[in-house]
Amino acid sequence: MRYIIMADGRGTRWNRYGGTPKHLATFGGETLLARTVRLVRISDPGAEIIITSHDPSYDIRGAFRYEPMNNVLEVDRFTWELIADNVCFLYGDTFYADGDIETIVKEPTEVLKFFGVRHSIVAIKVLGGERLRQCVKRVRERFLAGELERCIGWDVYNEYTGMKDGGRIPGPDFVKMSMETKNINTPKDYLLQKKVLEAEAWAGL
Repeated sequence: MRYIIMADGRGTRWNRYGGTPKHLATFGGETLLARTVRLVRISDPGAEIIITSHDPSYDIRGAFRYEPMNNVLEVDRFTWELIADNVCFLYGDTFYADGDIETIVKEPTEVLKFFGVRHSIVAIKVLGGERLRQCVKRVRERFLAGELERCIGWDVYNEYTGMKDGGRIPGPDFVKMSMETKNINTPKDYLLQKKVLEAEAWAGL
């Protein structure tokens, strides 16, 4: 399977904290991107891994960097030209728990399967690429028409399942991840996650 790690966002909430992009924030000496690549390789040794970014510093060993042709709206992170059958979109700014990547890799999927924590989508596994294209296109059109306030992963999920607009309620084709999987959007998110990992390390001594 092909895994696409989306890492071409602007990171405005991160604001270059510590002089580095959030996707290169380190945990135990390992960047978020390198960690995700490593965990995918462990769970799926034959994986093809692509990191979508225009930043050359995002060249990570074990993955290929691709520069998206279009990246205007948030929903464009699902790189249109890379949407196909048998792909899995992962988020470059998510700290994935070890077991959660394995869950994503092994989860049976018929067309689309969404994975999330609390109120955030953290992965979309795609066996039917055309169906994801339809959902992404529709969400983009509705956002530009002023029908949607945002155009994020949850909007794609709602479009796919036919659930109420604006809702972030897990339902069909949604798999809940563990509490250890976290979004790293702000410096506060980063510092809190580092404290958690440090506490776990001390407890394990």
